[in-house]
Amino acid sequence: MNEQVIGYIESIVKGRPALISEMEQYAVEHNVPIMELVGIEALLGMLRIQQPKVILEIGTAIGYSALRMAGALQEATVVTLERDEERFEAAQGFLSRSEDGKRVVTLFGDALELAEEVKKHGPYDAIFIDAAKGQYLKFFELYSGMLSENGVVYSDNVLFKGLVAEEHVEQKRIRNMVKKLQNYNAWLMNHEEFDTSILPVGDGIAISKKRGEQR
Repeated sequence: MNEQVIGYIESIVKGRPALISEMEQYAVEHNVPIMELVGIEALLGMLRIQQPKVILEIGTAIGYSALRMAGALQEATVVTLERDEERFEAAQGFLSRSEDGKRVVTLFGDALELAEEVKKHGPYDAIFIDAAKGQYLKFFELYSGMLSENGVVYSDNVLFKGLVAEEHVEQKRIRNMVKKLQNYNAWLMNHEEFDTSILPVGDGIAISKKRGEQR
């Protein structure tokens, strides 16, 4: 999506509450990656249609998307995981200042090590993956089994600024990340138990719907 179109969409998005705007500014000032405005609005639109009651988020950061999801879905509980102590504490502070934050359960630790704790709060109607991109496949394998019958997995950043479509990436670290995302996307699209679509909004969102029966 070109910058002009993105700018147009951003210009007509409804204004956010003061706390949300403060979090957006905090993310800019502290170099914390949060969802792009167009991407989060698209995600919230899909969640409003699905109406999940329990959401698992892998990657809290400062609690921005968790609070946006809780605000958009007044009957939903969000369970969110974060391993970075500074960001986790920042999220606690922001969430404590909102009534919607009372429906957000924050768990501190590495998502690959929290499965037993996470399972206690499930099953989950939706899982939102927005953490270390190189671990997406492991996150999906570890947690998709905790979905409810008609559950959906949303994976952010799957287009990685369009780099997944590039034939060659110069920087080795970025090239390795791109390769992992390419593998993840291909794996998702061919998964036997999920139907997946990738939307080119924000930084790319993959929507993986559980089929309900195994083929």
